[in-house]
Amino acid sequence: MGTGQDLMPPAGSPAELAAFGQLQSRLAPMYRRVFSDDQAPRTVVVIPSLSLDPIELRKIRGVRHYEERMLCLLMLLRLPNTNVVYVTSRPMHPSIIDYYIHLLPGVPGLHARNRLTLLDCDDESADPLTQKILDRPRLMRRISGAIPDKASAHITCFNATDLERSLAVQLGIPLYACDPELNYLGDKSNGRDLFGRIGIDYPTGAEHLRDEGDVVGALAELRGNDPSLQRSVVKLNESFSGEGNAIFSYGDAPNGSQLVPWIRRNLIERLSFEAEDETFEPYMAKYREMGGIVEEYLEGDKASPSVQARIDPTGGHQIVSSHDQILGGRTGQVFLGSTFPAHPDYRGQIHDVADSVATELSRAGVIGRFSVDFVSVRGEEGWKHYALEMNLRKGGTTLPYLMLKFLTGGAYDANTGIYTTPTGQARYYHASDNVEKEQYRGLTPDDLIDIVVQNELHFRSHRQQGVVFHLIGALSEFGKLGVVGIGHSPERATQLYRETVDVLDRETGDDIHIDLRDKTAALTPSER
Repeated sequence: MGTGQDLMPPAGSPAELAAFGQLQSRLAPMYRRVFSDDQAPRTVVVIPSLSLDPIELRKIRGVRHYEERMLCLLMLLRLPNTNVVYVTSRPMHPSIIDYYIHLLPGVPGLHARNRLTLLDCDDESADPLTQKILDRPRLMRRISGAIPDKASAHITCFNATDLERSLAVQLGIPLYACDPELNYLGDKSNGRDLFGRIGIDYPTGAEHLRDEGDVVGALAELRGNDPSLQRSVVKLNESFSGEGNAIFSYGDAPNGSQLVPWIRRNLIERLSFEAEDETFEPYMAKYREMGGIVEEYLEGDKASPSVQARIDPTGGHQIVSSHDQILGGRTGQVFLGSTFPAHPDYRGQIHDVADSVATELSRAGVIGRFSVDFVSVRGEEGWKHYALEMNLRKGGTTLPYLMLKFLTGGAYDANTGIYTTPTGQARYYHASDNVEKEQYRGLTPDDLIDIVVQNELHFRSHRQQGVVFHLIGALSEFGKLGVVGIGHSPERATQLYRETVDVLDRETGDDIHIDLRDKTAALTPSER
């Protein structure tokens, strides 16, 4: 199938849906033929578009540089017959590409570069990257021309929407991601429905809410059923990273018939938003647009683990990793980073829950990566886990894990929850997308590379330990980058991460390591 747009079925039409279905039917046989053979020729077209709500995206500082998070997939070039086509909104700094090529284990850089095609739209607008690509027929032809054999090619993306479906049809290659027709399964309301169907614990609350009146009613019902409840959480259905959450504090709320009018009068004053610049009217307008949930805020000694799983095109599924999330923000609900793997006290328990979810999603026809996030409360009899949401996409925990896997060639054992290298050594990491300080602004990618070299902040392949960086392009303008410390123990991984931040502080003129984000972050499990 070519890329002539005049010959393409209209977006969302029955003809496009039929063409997409035919393409997707090629995934399973290609998966069996190609994915288990490191020598098999293949082409991976990487589309790192954040095809998400633009208003919610604006809450993330430096979000346009998040297209760099999927640069971990350049590590696929370690496979000698693999081609990678990577498309971005704007050209990436050459030093960023050099940095990733240098990380490739056992492959000459020139050989890898000859199999890498970098293309861009030369467009910094807020439109989703995939839309920009679809709007540029000449760019579409260049992408198509960089694919030697469409029978062994597929698209990988951050998340799949109608835009990515249209792109797959116009390029004539399948999309290894959740069918956009099934995306509704991953919003917060439908996630709660799924948890309930399969008997998974989740916070008491209400879902499929549409407006302010629904929110008031749900808040009142929660407090009426539990007069000791001090706080509840209001969430947008399709928000991410915790930025669409708000906390309602009951305080001295009355009981009985006075509760509903009291909440209605005090809603604006007592609703505290996680996003720094959020205000009531825009938030409720977005709530009316996408809907949401209200649930109890779970108090106590808590952790915030997550499990990542993959459903392959044949319908099989695997648990691929677990993490303890590092949260910050005004009330500790914004994702800042993670430690890998999750705490040994509960790894197996949350694996079992995620396995049940994967079984249900596979039956529904979902493929690709997804995650299940939890809040876990420790009591006298141990941990109790409450499923919060599913994300039918790649996420903040995807990059560090893929970097670990590609750099070391090891595997995660879902039975033990431990990642081991081919030599049988365990590996752990401490990662963050949000190493951010004003004093880092002005550092260019070349400056960072100088600091890395001078301070020996390398990932050392012979030891299979060290530090890797991402979001490098956001450093100069926003003073923000990502850091992954990989070590032989949880303590060593955290030490490498913190030593790296200390070096950056020192190199930018701050001799004392004060990281306000770290102050709000939970301790790693090994430090509890």
